[in-house]
Amino acid sequence: MKFLFKRRKPAAPVFDAPFRPDDRCIVIGDVHGCDALLAKLLGRIEGRSTPETKLVLVGDYVDRGDESAAVLRRLMQMQARLGADQVICLRGNHDQMMIDFLDDPASAGARWFKYGGLQTLASYKLAGVSHTAPEAEWIKLRDRLREAMTPDIEAWLRGLPLSWTTGNVFICHAGADPTVPLEAQRSKDLIWGAPGFETTPRSDGTWVVHGHTITDRARPNAGRIPVDTGAYATGKLTAALLSSGKVEFVST
Repeated sequence: MKFLFKRRKPAAPVFDAPFRPDDRCIVIGDVHGCDALLAKLLGRIEGRSTPETKLVLVGDYVDRGDESAAVLRRLMQMQARLGADQVICLRGNHDQMMIDFLDDPASAGARWFKYGGLQTLASYKLAGVSHTAPEAEWIKLRDRLREAMTPDIEAWLRGLPLSWTTGNVFICHAGADPTVPLEAQRSKDLIWGAPGFETTPRSDGTWVVHGHTITDRARPNAGRIPVDTGAYATGKLTAALLSSGKVEFVST
Protein backbone atom coordinates (compact mmCIF):
# COMPACT_ATOMS: atom_id res chain seq x y z
CA MET A 1 0.00 0.00 0.00
CA LYS A 2 1.48 3.34 -1.02
CA PHE A 3 1.14 6.46 1.06
CA LEU A 4 1.27 9.80 -0.66
CA PHE A 5 2.71 12.62 1.38
CA LYS A 6 2.38 16.22 0.43
CA ARG A 7 5.75 17.87 0.19
CA ARG A 8 5.86 20.79 2.57
CA LYS A 9 6.95 24.14 1.28
CA PRO A 10 10.09 25.40 2.97
CA ALA A 11 9.34 27.97 5.64
CA ALA A 12 9.74 31.57 4.56
CA PRO A 13 12.88 33.15 5.97
CA VAL A 14 12.37 35.20 9.10
CA PHE A 15 14.33 38.41 9.45
CA ASP A 16 15.63 38.82 12.98
CA ALA A 17 19.02 40.51 12.54
CA PRO A 18 20.00 43.17 15.10
CA PHE A 19 20.09 46.76 13.86
CA ARG A 20 23.76 47.79 13.90
CA PRO A 21 24.80 50.82 11.81
CA ASP A 22 28.42 51.85 12.33
CA ASP A 23 27.46 55.53 12.13
CA ARG A 24 24.72 57.61 13.64
CA CYS A 25 22.66 58.69 10.62
CA ILE A 26 19.66 60.77 9.70
CA VAL A 27 17.97 59.50 6.53
CA ILE A 28 15.51 61.80 4.73
CA GLY A 29 12.82 60.47 2.38
CA ASP A 30 11.80 61.60 -1.09
CA VAL A 31 11.77 65.42 -1.23
CA HIS A 32 10.11 65.79 -4.67
CA GLY A 33 10.53 69.50 -5.14
CA CYS A 34 9.34 70.47 -1.65
CA ASP A 35 12.09 72.85 -0.58
CA ALA A 36 10.05 74.57 2.14
CA LEU A 37 9.33 71.19 3.76
CA LEU A 38 13.00 70.23 3.49
CA ALA A 39 14.04 73.45 5.23
CA LYS A 40 11.45 72.81 7.95
CA LEU A 41 12.60 69.23 8.50
CA LEU A 42 16.27 70.24 8.61
CA GLY A 43 15.35 72.73 11.31
CA ARG A 44 13.58 70.05 13.33
CA ILE A 45 16.47 67.60 13.23
CA GLU A 46 19.20 70.19 13.80
CA GLY A 47 19.24 69.60 17.53
CA ARG A 48 19.20 65.82 17.11
CA SER A 49 22.53 65.55 15.29
CA THR A 50 26.17 65.73 16.33
CA PRO A 51 29.20 66.74 14.24
CA GLU A 52 29.70 63.03 13.49
CA THR A 53 26.12 62.38 12.36
CA LYS A 54 25.74 61.49 8.68
CA LEU A 55 22.86 63.05 6.74
CA VAL A 56 21.64 60.75 3.96
CA LEU A 57 18.96 61.58 1.39
CA VAL A 58 17.45 58.71 -0.58
CA GLY A 59 16.88 60.56 -3.87
CA ASP A 60 13.95 61.91 -5.89
CA TYR A 61 14.79 65.55 -5.29
CA VAL A 62 12.90 66.75 -8.37
CA ASP A 63 9.41 66.52 -9.93
CA ARG A 64 5.89 66.59 -8.42
CA GLY A 65 6.47 69.61 -6.13
CA ASP A 66 7.04 73.18 -7.31
CA GLU A 67 10.54 73.88 -5.93
CA SER A 68 12.87 71.38 -7.59
CA ALA A 69 15.42 74.00 -8.63
CA ALA A 70 15.68 75.26 -5.04
CA VAL A 71 16.01 71.72 -3.65
CA LEU A 72 18.89 70.86 -5.98
CA ARG A 73 20.71 74.08 -5.19
CA ARG A 74 20.20 73.68 -1.43
CA LEU A 75 21.49 70.11 -1.37
CA MET A 76 24.50 70.81 -3.57
CA GLN A 77 25.49 73.79 -1.40
CA MET A 78 24.99 71.80 1.83
CA GLN A 79 27.22 69.06 0.53
CA ALA A 80 29.87 71.54 -0.62
CA ARG A 81 29.83 73.22 2.79
CA LEU A 82 29.78 70.14 5.02
CA GLY A 83 31.50 67.58 2.79
CA ALA A 84 30.33 64.65 0.68
CA ASP A 85 31.24 62.25 3.49
CA GLN A 86 28.87 64.11 5.85
CA VAL A 87 25.96 64.81 3.48
CA ILE A 88 25.28 61.80 1.26
CA CYS A 89 22.81 62.39 -1.57
CA LEU A 90 21.70 59.26 -3.42
CA ARG A 91 20.07 59.05 -6.84
CA GLY A 92 16.38 58.26 -7.31
CA ASN A 93 14.39 57.29 -10.38
CA HIS A 94 13.06 60.84 -10.89
CA ASP A 95 16.59 62.22 -10.78
CA GLN A 96 17.49 59.55 -13.36
CA MET A 97 14.57 60.56 -15.59
CA MET A 98 15.84 64.15 -15.54
CA ILE A 99 19.31 62.93 -16.55
CA ASP A 100 17.75 60.81 -19.31
CA PHE A 101 15.97 63.92 -20.61
CA LEU A 102 19.24 65.83 -20.69
CA ASP A 103 20.86 62.95 -22.61
CA ASP A 104 18.06 62.23 -25.09
CA PRO A 105 15.20 64.76 -24.80
CA ALA A 106 13.08 63.54 -27.72
CA SER A 107 13.02 59.94 -26.46
CA ALA A 108 12.84 60.54 -22.71
CA GLY A 109 10.87 63.79 -22.52
CA ALA A 110 7.29 62.52 -22.74
CA ARG A 111 7.82 60.01 -19.94
CA TRP A 112 9.51 62.58 -17.72
CA PHE A 113 6.67 65.06 -18.29
CA LYS A 114 4.12 62.38 -17.29
CA TYR A 115 5.78 61.84 -13.92
CA GLY A 116 6.39 65.41 -12.82
CA GLY A 117 8.99 66.81 -15.19
CA LEU A 118 6.75 69.74 -16.10
CA GLN A 119 6.83 70.95 -12.49
CA THR A 120 10.62 70.75 -12.53
CA LEU A 121 10.77 72.77 -15.74
CA ALA A 122 8.43 75.35 -14.21
CA SER A 123 10.78 75.72 -11.22
CA TYR A 124 13.34 76.92 -13.79
CA LYS A 125 10.70 79.19 -15.38
CA LEU A 126 10.42 76.97 -18.46
CA ALA A 127 7.36 75.44 -20.15
CA GLY A 128 7.16 72.04 -21.78
CA VAL A 129 6.54 71.22 -25.42
CA SER A 130 3.90 69.05 -27.07
CA HIS A 131 4.56 65.31 -26.98
CA THR A 132 4.36 65.38 -30.77
CA ALA A 133 6.84 68.26 -31.14
CA PRO A 134 9.68 67.71 -33.62
CA GLU A 135 13.03 66.63 -32.24
CA ALA A 136 14.52 70.09 -32.75
CA GLU A 137 12.04 71.58 -30.24
CA TRP A 138 12.88 68.94 -27.64
CA ILE A 139 16.57 69.66 -28.07
CA LYS A 140 16.00 73.39 -27.79
CA LEU A 141 14.08 72.89 -24.53
CA ARG A 142 16.85 70.63 -23.20
CA ASP A 143 19.44 73.27 -23.97
CA ARG A 144 17.41 75.94 -22.20
CA LEU A 145 17.03 73.72 -19.13
CA ARG A 146 20.74 72.95 -19.13
CA GLU A 147 21.52 76.67 -19.23
CA ALA A 148 19.06 77.43 -16.42
CA MET A 149 20.38 74.59 -14.24
CA THR A 150 24.00 75.64 -14.74
CA PRO A 151 26.81 73.12 -15.31
CA ASP A 152 27.58 72.66 -11.61
CA ILE A 153 24.09 71.36 -10.81
CA GLU A 154 24.09 69.01 -13.80
CA ALA A 155 27.51 67.62 -12.86
CA TRP A 156 26.37 67.18 -9.26
CA LEU A 157 23.21 65.35 -10.37
CA ARG A 158 25.16 63.01 -12.63
CA GLY A 159 27.61 62.20 -9.85
CA LEU A 160 25.02 60.99 -7.33
CA PRO A 161 25.76 57.46 -6.04
CA LEU A 162 23.12 54.72 -5.90
CA SER A 163 23.67 53.44 -2.37
CA TRP A 164 25.50 53.93 0.91
CA THR A 165 26.29 51.37 3.62
CA THR A 166 27.05 51.61 7.32
CA GLY A 167 27.42 48.45 9.38
CA ASN A 168 24.57 46.12 8.43
CA VAL A 169 22.42 48.97 7.10
CA PHE A 170 22.15 49.49 3.33
CA ILE A 171 20.54 52.73 2.12
CA CYS A 172 19.26 53.21 -1.43
CA HIS A 173 16.32 54.75 -3.25
CA ALA A 174 13.90 51.97 -4.17
CA GLY A 175 15.14 48.86 -2.38
CA ALA A 176 17.46 45.95 -3.08
CA ASP A 177 16.77 42.56 -4.65
CA PRO A 178 16.61 40.11 -1.69
CA THR A 179 17.92 37.24 -3.86
CA VAL A 180 21.11 39.03 -4.93
CA PRO A 181 24.18 39.95 -2.84
CA LEU A 182 24.39 43.67 -2.15
CA GLU A 183 27.63 44.05 -4.10
CA ALA A 184 25.93 42.58 -7.19
CA GLN A 185 22.72 44.65 -7.20
CA ARG A 186 21.55 46.02 -10.54
CA SER A 187 21.41 49.81 -10.84
CA LYS A 188 17.89 49.54 -12.24
CA ASP A 189 16.66 47.69 -9.14
CA LEU A 190 18.23 50.19 -6.74
CA ILE A 191 16.49 53.18 -8.33
CA TRP A 192 13.28 51.61 -9.73
CA GLY A 193 12.62 48.72 -7.34
CA ALA A 194 13.25 44.97 -7.36
CA PRO A 195 10.78 42.07 -7.55
CA GLY A 196 10.13 40.54 -4.16
CA PHE A 197 11.76 43.36 -2.22
CA GLU A 198 8.69 44.05 -0.09
CA THR A 199 7.64 40.41 0.34
CA THR A 200 10.85 38.42 0.69
CA PRO A 201 13.05 39.03 3.74
CA ARG A 202 16.79 39.19 3.13
CA SER A 203 18.81 36.26 4.46
CA ASP A 204 22.09 38.16 4.83
CA GLY A 205 21.17 40.07 7.98
CA THR A 206 21.17 43.46 6.23
CA TRP A 207 18.60 46.15 6.94
CA VAL A 208 17.53 48.20 3.91
CA VAL A 209 16.45 51.83 4.35
CA HIS A 210 14.66 53.17 1.27
CA GLY A 211 12.25 55.63 -0.28
CA HIS A 212 10.31 55.36 -3.58
CA THR A 213 7.25 53.53 -2.20
CA ILE A 214 4.94 55.83 -0.24
CA THR A 215 4.01 54.64 3.22
CA ASP A 216 1.33 56.13 5.48
CA ARG A 217 3.45 55.62 8.56
CA ALA A 218 7.20 55.07 8.52
CA ARG A 219 8.18 52.07 10.65
CA PRO A 220 10.66 49.16 10.53
CA ASN A 221 9.24 46.00 8.99
CA ALA A 222 11.09 42.71 8.41
CA GLY A 223 14.44 44.30 7.68
CA ARG A 224 13.05 47.22 5.68
CA ILE A 225 12.73 50.84 6.81
CA PRO A 226 10.65 52.98 4.39
CA VAL A 227 11.01 56.76 4.66
CA ASP A 228 8.90 58.11 1.77
CA THR A 229 5.71 59.58 3.24
CA GLY A 230 4.58 61.34 0.05
CA ALA A 231 5.70 64.86 0.97
CA TYR A 232 4.45 66.50 -2.25
CA ALA A 233 0.90 65.19 -1.63
CA THR A 234 0.70 64.94 2.16
CA GLY A 235 2.92 67.78 3.38
CA LYS A 236 4.72 65.16 5.46
CA LEU A 237 8.45 64.82 4.83
CA THR A 238 10.07 62.24 7.10
CA ALA A 239 13.52 61.54 8.48
CA ALA A 240 14.66 58.34 10.18
CA LEU A 241 17.23 58.79 12.97
CA LEU A 242 19.41 55.68 13.04
CA SER A 243 21.73 54.57 15.81
CA SER A 244 22.82 51.15 17.02
CA GLY A 245 19.71 49.18 18.01
CA LYS A 246 17.38 52.16 17.58
CA VAL A 247 15.26 53.89 14.92
CA GLU A 248 13.29 57.10 15.53
CA PHE A 249 11.22 59.14 13.10
CA VAL A 250 10.74 62.91 12.76
CA SER A 251 8.30 64.43 10.27
CA THR A 252 7.06 67.84 9.19
